[in-house]
Parts: sequence; C-alpha cells; structure tokens
Amino acid sequence: MTQPAVTRFAAAIPDEEYWRRQIKCQYACPVHTDARGYVRAIAAGDYEAAYLIARGPNPLASICGRVCGAPCEAACRRGSIDQPIAIRALKRFAADRYGAPFRAPDAFPEGACDGLEEMANLARFLAAREYRKPEGRKVAIVGSGPAGLAAAHDLALMGMAPTIFEAEPKPAGMLYTGIPAYRLPRDLIDAEIALIRGLGVDFRCGVKIGRDVEFAALRREFAAVIIAVGAKRARMLALPGSDAEGIYGGIDFLRAVSLGERIPIGRRVVVIGGGNVAFDVSRSAVRYSDDDPERLVARQTENDISRVALRQAAVREVHLACLESREEMPADEVEIIEGEEEGIARHNRLGPKEFLFREENGRKIVTGVRFRRVLSVFDANRRFAPVYDDSDTVDVAADTVLLSVGQMPDLSFLGEAAKLQLNSETLETGMPGVFAAGDVAYGARLMIDAIASGKKAARSVYRFLTGREVRIAETQLHFELEDYRREADYESRRRAHIPAASAAERLADAARLVETGYTEVQAAGEAGRCLDCGVNTIFDGEKCILCGGCVDVCPTLCLKLVGVDQLERTEEIESLLAAGGIAPADSAIIKDEDRCIRCALCAQRCPTHAITMERFLFRQEWTYA
Repeated sequence: MTQPAVTRFAAAIPDEEYWRRQIKCQYACPVHTDARGYVRAIAAGDYEAAYLIARGPNPLASICGRVCGAPCEAACRRGSIDQPIAIRALKRFAADRYGAPFRAPDAFPEGACDGLEEMANLARFLAAREYRKPEGRKVAIVGSGPAGLAAAHDLALMGMAPTIFEAEPKPAGMLYTGIPAYRLPRDLIDAEIALIRGLGVDFRCGVKIGRDVEFAALRREFAAVIIAVGAKRARMLALPGSDAEGIYGGIDFLRAVSLGERIPIGRRVVVIGGGNVAFDVSRSAVRYSDDDPERLVARQTENDISRVALRQAAVREVHLACLESREEMPADEVEIIEGEEEGIARHNRLGPKEFLFREENGRKIVTGVRFRRVLSVFDANRRFAPVYDDSDTVDVAADTVLLSVGQMPDLSFLGEAAKLQLNSETLETGMPGVFAAGDVAYGARLMIDAIASGKKAARSVYRFLTGREVRIAETQLHFELEDYRREADYESRRRAHIPAASAAERLADAARLVETGYTEVQAAGEAGRCLDCGVNTIFDGEKCILCGGCVDVCPTLCLKLVGVDQLERTEEIESLLAAGGIAPADSAIIKDEDRCIRCALCAQRCPTHAITMERFLFRQEWTYA
C-alpha cells in the first residue's frame, strides 16, 4: 500500500534581517521611511511626531503625501487580509498640519525603527566632535527634480555648497512641469524649495547645460557634478503620418500647461498610453482652455461654476487609447475611475497603426488615428510582446494627438559621453567626479526612488571629496509589551475612502485639488487599522507545553502545530535540529506572518507565558571614518 506523501512546510529561523522584513512598509520604501511609526503616531493623536518621523528620511515628505507611488502600500501586510493602509493619504494628513515650511525642533524624536536616512542620525553626525565640515566644497547638480533636490538637501547639511542648474524657468523639474496642479499644489512645491534654498542651496533657473553653460566648464568650476536631469523627453512613434502637425509628446503638453504656455489643441483630442502620465495628460486636456486665462478666471464666479464646467465639457472630447485591457492597465485604479468621471472615453486593446491627416497648402495636418486590435500584450513569461490583428482596425478622429508612450532623459549636453557608464554602487560615471541620480541612473521609476538615488549620490560625493568611508552601525532589540492593547474593532475596519471633490467641481476650476484629504476623525480611524508590524509574537520553546491553545484561539489561523518531520529540510533547519537535539517525532509551532494581525489572543491564552508580545526596535546610523 502506497504511503501518503508528507506535507512539507517551509520555515525560517528569524535573524536580524528577518525582523526588519516584517515591517513591510518600511522595508519596501527606497528611503526606509518608518511608515508604521508615523501611522501609529497618527492613531495616538501625535500628529507632529508623525510628520517628523515621515520627514526624517525624506526631504520632500509633504510632496510625497500628495503624489508618491507608495510602494509601502503595495507591500502593506494589511493588504493581504483586506485592503492596505492608506499610508500616502495619512502622510499628507500629518504634513498638512506640520509640514513645509519646515521648522526643525530642538531635538528630533527617537524613532522606534530608525532607518539609514533618519534626519536624527544626520543631526547626531553633524553634532559629533570628530566631524569636520568639508569647507564648502562646490558641487554642481544638473536638474532640480526629486533626485537633484534630495542630493542638494543632504549635501548642504553635510557642509557642501551645492548649486542646482535648471533649464526651466521654475525649479522642481518634473514636479512642477510634469505633475498637474490639480494633484500637486504649486505653493507646496514653493515651500519645499524655500526650505532647501534656506539651507544654502543656490538655484540657477533658465540655465541649460550645453546651451548657456558648457558641461566641460561646469566640471572645471565645481569639485563634483551630479547629473539628475530626469526623463523629460517624450518618446514619439515612428508610424506613417507621424510628421503631421498636431502630434505632440504628452509630457511636452503637461509642461506647456504648467508654465502657462498656450497650445491650440483643438476640440477632439486622442491620448495614446495607459499609465498614470497618460491620465495626467488626458485629464489636463479636459481642463485645458484656449481662452485667455484672465478672462476665464473673471467668468469663474461663484454663480458661474456649473456653466463653465458644462462649457468645458462640451468644448473638448478626449479619447484615451492603450494596448492593455482594463485589468492590465498600469495606471492606478483611482486615476481610471476619476478619468471616467471627467468624461474621458477609454479604448482598451487598441494599438496605433498610422496617423491620418489631410494636406492643406503643402502642410500635413492630423485628422485622426487608425488603430488595430491588440490580441495580447505580454508573452507567456509576462514580457512585453504585443500581438495585433491588422485586419481589425478602428479610426478615431482627432484634431490633436498626445503621445504618452514613454520618456527618456536628454543627455545631448554630454556630447560623445551621452551614454553614461555607471557604477551602480556609487553612482559615479566613467568621468571622475561626475555622478548620476534619478532617471538617468536607473530609468524611469517612482519619485521616491529618485529621492533615494539623490541621497545615495550625495553620500558618494561626500566620499569622493573627503576620502572618508561611510559605514553602517546597527543596534537591535526586542522588549516585552506587558500591557499591549489595540483599538476596538481594528481588525474589522474597512479602508477609509480618501475624500475627493466632485467631477463638476474639478472641471470648473483647472487647479482645483482632486483629493481633499482626510479629516482628523477619518485619519485616526484609518491609522487605527495599522497592524503595527514592529510588534511580534515571540515564542519561548523552554516554556511551551504544546497544548495547542494558541492555535485554537488564533482568529486568522496563522499558527499551526506540526511534526518536525513535516518541515522542509533546509541547511538552516538541519543545523537548528542538530544543535537542539530535536527528534523528527517532536512537534513545532509554525506561524504565517502575513496572516498575523497582532491581536495578542495567543499570548493571552498561553497558560505558561511562553508567548509574549514584543516590540522590535532598530537603529542604523552612518559612521564616517
């Protein structure tokens, strides 16, 4: 008779890295923000501490509270149970109360889980006796987007003299020219810039490297250079008819809108692309008016809002076409829904085949786009490999076509060195003293990735100019929470909807903020959903009597009592069994961390106090040799 197969369970022995990984939001953040820390501070009503925890590693925390891609939310353990915590919206809540203009307190709060970038760590470093300022060494930063701003911020705190060169007339790079005002208010950008300027950073706007200043001259004048120009050049499509008038890069359109430049985009607009930028372009096109701005504002009186909204909706029809199905679209769900509310006509599974045009006095003028049906976008390995049905085509009329199919940096100012050779560890290029950050270093990623790379480039410049090595010192500990309590019904609370203005209100005023943000009651309720993943259930095998009470009482069934012979035999497990003299017939308790809601019922049920609720603390600090 055949013996049934033994079910094998994967298990890991916790080490220092294991405990850090349990705080999933912080582990996923490129700058290691203790999101759990500021969310729990909001739940406790300490909003200033919440802001300071968020601001510690991130010089643009207030802006991230509005537009961050929030990898912390994607990683949030609560998301594996129902829906993730609205971490970004909670950051905005704290920043709106205590954010820019930033006022440094006399002493930064000691965070429970201080990551490598904590401002408190930098403050301790600056106050250390052995620290000697590098006497204001001059560093040039090309580009004032998130990467450039983060690099300048940290270099200024380290005693350098950073100068940012920005080709546009306004600082902040793509934050200003690529993100619409209805998502990111301009006064918030100005406040963050003012803070960084107040640290001693010099901004030179309207200066384009390669046109106004040669890159070689920049290298001669400054001790080091960081290239952080961002992906500002729109990718175009080499299709028949692509040379017709009326076809623009979507990012170029956003820039023109942000800088107040007038573009005659016509009544019928087709946007090609399915990501967040494509929706920024589409929603900006819906809001855009060819009318004189002063006359339009004069008409937008309190009694005229509805009429203006109707006028705008009637004037412009915006179509968005993309390769992906509705489920495959890379845009955030909220962007898709709000776009539909604002009247954007969405066309899925269509790929452009050619641009239609008419000839007029020797000019080609776009009249539409011919699309072909997309059968699939990805191959079996989820690689981008679209397959089309050329026999199934659809024509969409257009006066203007806006392309949002990707962006790339413009490095023409480097001449023959435009293709940078980059050391991924130090971000130094093949040119001594020249570093790269942001999209130039890693390609187009999230804003928080750009901030992280800017900070990394700043540390590398510090090494380069001072000859000092930067190392990491870490301390960790667990301590028992003897009176651990949670908010009532926290485990059953649903995610709080982030309040937003109605579609009519949004379309009546192009700069009207879409998200209105949480009230204090809503923020406290949402923050109370956080599982507080810095708290862990710690098991003492010496006290455990294997009664199974903890397993019986667990509401999420995250604990299981199994035989040792059911564990997957890894080298780590084998070493543990050999060291402890444990036999295959013995039993073990295993835990599914993703399902644990930190309710403490297991600790309360245990008759021998073998289970304790303990908070994990760690601090990682830079040491400068």
